[in-house]
Amino acid sequence: MNWGFENRMSKLFKPDGHCFYLAMDHGYFLGATHSLENVGKTFEPLAPYCDAVFVPRGSLRNTVPPTTNVPIILRVSGGQSIASDDLTNEEWTVSIDEILRLNVSSVGYSVYLGSQHEHQTLMGLNKLVNACAPYGIPVMAVTAVGRELAQKKETRFLTMACRVCAEAGADVVKTYYCENFEEVVEGCPVPVVIAGGPKTDSQLEVLEFVHDGMQRGSAGVNLGRNIWQDACPTGMARALQAVIHEEATPKDAYDIYLSMKSKAKA
Repeated sequence: MNWGFENRMSKLFKPDGHCFYLAMDHGYFLGATHSLENVGKTFEPLAPYCDAVFVPRGSLRNTVPPTTNVPIILRVSGGQSIASDDLTNEEWTVSIDEILRLNVSSVGYSVYLGSQHEHQTLMGLNKLVNACAPYGIPVMAVTAVGRELAQKKETRFLTMACRVCAEAGADVVKTYYCENFEEVVEGCPVPVVIAGGPKTDSQLEVLEFVHDGMQRGSAGVNLGRNIWQDACPTGMARALQAVIHEEATPKDAYDIYLSMKSKAKA
């Protein structure tokens, strides 16, 4: 390990070993989705609650203030949009020179195991790790599933996917919450963070699966739509912060959410 790598990792994980990453990278394949029309504007009130923000370079360059103190995880894979029939046909999209110029704390890259583009995306991860390692830049692998979420949200598949990504050299792995999540964590030698999945209207449900995931060994979360598309985004961010860093129960965190939502309406 070198000093630069350890310094970046110390920004991505708090002293308790936990992390709260705000996922705002959806525009790279969804376009201007609801509440992410202007990433910087949506991000500003949420910044005090999160430990890092996951964004593509376009939003970073044009909407996120360069004065921000929040660590940046740069989305560096892409190549398809929601208009395509196959979201798995991605590649490494951002050069190491650009990664260095943007001075980010980490990069995030999707791997589509079990798809027809498995080899392509997995080799891309290996090449990204090789390019980033000399500069001490941590790599977060995302166990992406395209349009096949329901079929690939099983413990056995996610355990395999996380381990394969870690063995390719990923320093952090983002994956979906599932039953027996501790098996996923135990099978992965690097920190595992939970992805949010589809938007839900139940704030308590989100807080419950995050709390359960933390109890089963997750280092934290990388959530997006269930925060910035919520009726009270700052309340949801603060509630999640309480679960992740303050050991709050889902009920206590939900009370925080309701209190902030009530104040916002006043």
